[in-house]
Amino acid sequence: MNDAMSIPHLIMNASTVVQLVMLLLVLGSILSWVVIFQRSFVMRRARKAHRRFEDRFWSGVDLNELYREVPPEQETQGGEHIFRAGFREFNRLMSKTRSPQAILDGVQRSMRVAWSREEERLNRHLVFLATVASASPYIGLFGTVWGIMGSFQSLSMAQQATLATVAPWIAEALIATAMGLFAAIPAVIFYNRLSSESGRLLGKYEDFAEEFHSILHRNLQGRGDAAGA
Repeated sequence: MNDAMSIPHLIMNASTVVQLVMLLLVLGSILSWVVIFQRSFVMRRARKAHRRFEDRFWSGVDLNELYREVPPEQETQGGEHIFRAGFREFNRLMSKTRSPQAILDGVQRSMRVAWSREEERLNRHLVFLATVASASPYIGLFGTVWGIMGSFQSLSMAQQATLATVAPWIAEALIATAMGLFAAIPAVIFYNRLSSESGRLLGKYEDFAEEFHSILHRNLQGRGDAAGA
């Protein structure tokens, strides 16, 4: 490949608009990889933390003891966060009302709020990945169209248009499309993967909340039966 057809040479000699498009695509690609690594780390840590908490929860430990072991709300995540929110509301309502249904409704609302915060935390920045995945090919295509328009304008002023004359212009324009695909493909793959992982974790959190709600329901029933006896 001669110097005129090398990729660095084509990029350096592209029009200003095409260079700006390429710069935007490179920036989007770099930021998407930052999001990919950061979100992958968050998902892996959340998965391990939830597995560790569930093992402790189902080990038969007393709920009051487990509540004291759980870190403050600002430091909790996943199942720990949902458990802390629900059990705190349970203890608060136990001293204020004798209605089991009111207690359970309050616990369920608290756990639902905690679950929503976990959903927001897990899905943070995924919209950016979706934006890069969907917009990058079109941005690259815009750069290609602009580059081809410029090449035709230049060719109209040339004395003789041959393949050797046209090829560098077309290659220069198509680099923008290639860079758009280079930015979009990893963003699509990891957006789908991270969204799927987030959905699985949120499903586990929801299952835990339902099971914990059932445990508290049985606890209240047992206390009611004991008081009736």
